[in-house]
Amino acid sequence: MRMHALTAGEVCSRDLPVLEAQMTQTPPWLRYYGKVPHSLNYPELTLYEAVAATAARVPDDIAWDFLDTTSSYRAFLASIDTCANALAALGLAAGERILISMPTSPQGVIAFYAANKLGALPALIHPLSTAPEIEHYLNASRARIALTLDAFYARFSAVKPELPLEKLILARIPDYLSPVKKFGFWLSKGRKIPAVPSDARVRWWADLMAEAHPAVPRSSATTHDPAAILFSGGTTGVPKGIVLSNRNFIAEGMQAAAWGELAQGHSILAILPIFHGFGLGVCVNAAFMAGGKSILVPMFSAEVVAKLLRSKRPNLLVGVPTLYEALVRDPLLAKADLSCLSATFSGADTLPRPVKERFEQLVAARGGRVKLLEGYGLTEAVTAIMATPLDEYREGSIGIPFPDMLAKICRVGTEEALAPGDEGEICVAGPAVMLGYLDDAEATRETLRVHADGRTWLHTGDLGKMDADGFFYFTVRLKRMIKSSGFNVYPAQVEAVLYQHALVAEACVAGVPDASQVERVQAFVVLKDAALANADTERALIEHCRAQLIKWSCPREIEFCAELPKTRVGKIDYKVLVQEYVAKQAAQETG
Repeated sequence: MRMHALTAGEVCSRDLPVLEAQMTQTPPWLRYYGKVPHSLNYPELTLYEAVAATAARVPDDIAWDFLDTTSSYRAFLASIDTCANALAALGLAAGERILISMPTSPQGVIAFYAANKLGALPALIHPLSTAPEIEHYLNASRARIALTLDAFYARFSAVKPELPLEKLILARIPDYLSPVKKFGFWLSKGRKIPAVPSDARVRWWADLMAEAHPAVPRSSATTHDPAAILFSGGTTGVPKGIVLSNRNFIAEGMQAAAWGELAQGHSILAILPIFHGFGLGVCVNAAFMAGGKSILVPMFSAEVVAKLLRSKRPNLLVGVPTLYEALVRDPLLAKADLSCLSATFSGADTLPRPVKERFEQLVAARGGRVKLLEGYGLTEAVTAIMATPLDEYREGSIGIPFPDMLAKICRVGTEEALAPGDEGEICVAGPAVMLGYLDDAEATRETLRVHADGRTWLHTGDLGKMDADGFFYFTVRLKRMIKSSGFNVYPAQVEAVLYQHALVAEACVAGVPDASQVERVQAFVVLKDAALANADTERALIEHCRAQLIKWSCPREIEFCAELPKTRVGKIDYKVLVQEYVAKQAAQETG
């Protein structure tokens, strides 16, 4: 492993454990693994074979629960086989692509594993994607077959992709509901869904699953072959297709299960959607590999999650920071028994310390003992590839790498590894790292680089640090860091200070254009009491920041909002806030 050149005088005692570990190839973080094994034995299987192996081991255990409809592993595998036969009859073959635009539901999950059996490549997208977005995804994936809900037929019918869409499979939410729930869905939402006109391309999911089709064998695909295309959030422009292999998913699933102690008989809330790496890789696939139960949540809200925590009593809960903040405020949990929780994790965004503390206080008051632990990951490695150990907490740390994953800090723009405490780009290597970007060799070469140690390292585009014990600390996305008057400002640091104030419910900090500073630090805040949104409160919050932050990190202005915009996975969307701010400023100047 290439290291930053150090003189003897530069090596202080805090550096020695890490430097010695780098030289001997023994990561320093292994001593904090506790009961988690240092390395795992990954079976040479495809995802379909992995589910089939679980079904053979625990055929009568519940695989998934969807709005009180459940399926055993035996029935789940049978439905995957039936779906594979149907998709093959529609012309889906090895090497082909299928676009899956579904909420977290049985149809989307079944189709994902059915495509895998055929050696086809599913591309998963958000079901609320607009027609232009759908067209982009169809062009990128070259899919001729798509699966979506009847409610979204109009969007698919409006697109004109380069490669014609030959078959459109339409599912209905009631396909897997009890008669009572079917009627309830029709009364509340179903009757508002427009009727689907005659379209020769349309096939209905329920009909396909009921019809007899010739049985097809499993393809010759291996664990190293592509298994799915997921799309990045588009922070650098048009979303990139990320190609992940069977081995990527199997490694990630086994690592996450080992870390969170997810095993047979355990259950996890599948809150994050299946087009999201964590939703598909952990909430669904990790559960199935472990023989656990995935509780499929088709529509996310804090109220829904609170109800499920009370009624389903899951063991594992994972989500974004805004979820935990909302749960603390939800009255349904004030009297709930939360002793069922064995692990809770927050990811996808920086976890403010006050949010962590309030959630842990709620759990403790309701009979639970878990801590809200932070993790880190990215779709280019399926999802989470490091997390805080269950029994070791470090203030502000995103944790340590999972078994068989390596991480280091490199000087930005280079492959030079930095010493503990130095800030640089987080780079990771290991079995969860993607195959590459879809049809984008240049972007793949920029992101996946072979270093002097012969390993392929993923350059994440994230700034961070590592301490002497191998714990990592996320600073900011390289593209989100604010450059104000030549100084680096880290939004998460300012947000953490704002969250400490008793009046603040939510906060987001972003850089906005400024004639003299290039970028100015701007804060957007939701108050617990909207009636206090005035100049006095703004001055109080700015003074609160000045008491704890260096001058150039403090916001000059604070804009009070009724709510903050969220991305499709519940993260605060700072880009929308900046766009709206710039538009308002332009309107004022021209007005």
